[in-house]
Amino acid sequence: MKTAHLVRPALALLLATSATAALAQTASPAPANSPQDRAAMNELLAADEYILRIQALDDNGPRINAVIDYDPAASVKARQMLGTGPLRGRTVLVKDNVETAEWPTTAGSLALKDNATGRDAPLIALLRKNGGVVLGKTNLSEWANIRSDGSTSGWSAVGGLTRNPYAIDRNTCGSSSGSGAAIAAGFAWGAIGTETNGSITCPAAINGLVGFKPSVGIVSRTHVVPISSTQDTAGPMTRTVLDAALLLTAIAGEDKADPVTREAKRVKDYTAGLETASLQGVRIGVLRSAVGSRGDVKALFEAALADLTRAGAVLVDVEYAPPGELWAASLPVLLYELRVEMDKYLSGRPVAEGPRSLADVVAFNRANPGAEMRWFGQELFEQALETTDAEAYATNLATLRRLTRAEGIDKLLADNSVSFLVAPTTGPAWTTDLVNGDNFGGGIGAGYLAAIAGYPHLTVPMGGVEGLPVGISIMGGQWQDHAVLKAGAAYEKARTAKLPAPTFRPWRPLED
Repeated sequence: MKTAHLVRPALALLLATSATAALAQTASPAPANSPQDRAAMNELLAADEYILRIQALDDNGPRINAVIDYDPAASVKARQMLGTGPLRGRTVLVKDNVETAEWPTTAGSLALKDNATGRDAPLIALLRKNGGVVLGKTNLSEWANIRSDGSTSGWSAVGGLTRNPYAIDRNTCGSSSGSGAAIAAGFAWGAIGTETNGSITCPAAINGLVGFKPSVGIVSRTHVVPISSTQDTAGPMTRTVLDAALLLTAIAGEDKADPVTREAKRVKDYTAGLETASLQGVRIGVLRSAVGSRGDVKALFEAALADLTRAGAVLVDVEYAPPGELWAASLPVLLYELRVEMDKYLSGRPVAEGPRSLADVVAFNRANPGAEMRWFGQELFEQALETTDAEAYATNLATLRRLTRAEGIDKLLADNSVSFLVAPTTGPAWTTDLVNGDNFGGGIGAGYLAAIAGYPHLTVPMGGVEGLPVGISIMGGQWQDHAVLKAGAAYEKARTAKLPAPTFRPWRPLED
């Protein structure tokens, strides 16, 4: 549901006419001479269309239900920002766990439905400073999918269930489900998602997008509803690698309130060199053990590897199996950090109403089981309240860092003399089932390595299975974000697979 600025479909034409009239009254922009200016002008012309598409396809029709709220004056603001910064008025949708001054930031929970802080997260302030226009907020898997193991990705009590534009009875993955579905449906130029473990890359892959989880520290986490101090990051979700790099350029920056950002090694412009990027002679490690058991996904991946080879890459098979102690340490670290970070965020909100601690959220859910816990519970929240052993946390965190960094990605890259690791990102979208929850299957992907290590992970579309998108993952070492983006851009140019298109209807088998 939209919580404000809801424009009835019958007013769509009036809205477009009014916005066009407002644009006509503003000063004409400078001639669009450069490719960047021409692209920005095209986006400006599309700004009104985005609103109309939200009204036709999100509020009505197939009801994708990706957008919680939007600004009907976004096209006017885009015109005003046309000559500003690298984004030049491009419209961006923002996941509803990132604070923006215009709307409440709910994380999908009714406990935070009135969380109108009136402030921008630092990454949003940078977005605006660099010429971006916040078009609206997107739905997400409630509390970024950390409440329960039995959850259904794409559902929140505030936003309801988000549907996949490629097949509306299929899942959008999570937790940045609304951001992924919205860009796949053509509701904005780009979107911001957040990830702790797979929450940018999975919905991007399943919705046929480019998604980039940067190294932790490239983008500020201040005023973002948290899970993990060591794994959380925001990142771009777009249609192309170049657009992802452009959006990252706009939101990356140091934040004194987020110490890890002061350690980051950034580049000024993540788009630099992408258009001429080459894989000639680049050694790439292939994680065969992460291909999984599905023959159709394996066939797509083999075709992508052939594209990489034709582009000049040297492929090296890399063997890796995650040790059991990695999984034994992972959840306790997240639960410990969840309690600590959530208490910090909730107690520091400049809003009188609502929860001040994770314990308050648990109590709210217990008091509102019909609205909040009809489909799944909150056992992970309850476990987090009991995960208080600081010494055990430190030991587990050291184990994770060792296994995913020094004995993980760093070792795999060094021992095999490769620059990147590749694998399928995940399988095709499963049928959404609120009663039984998510149905990940096939043992596909290795994005957890980059997520836990805090290293960069890019997913790029590599084709489709029966009309459902599948992505390829490219992972690199810490602070190698620019190099990973360049590798993704080079693959994108070399890709030969035909990409599926959204159908906005329930899935059905492709005709032979």
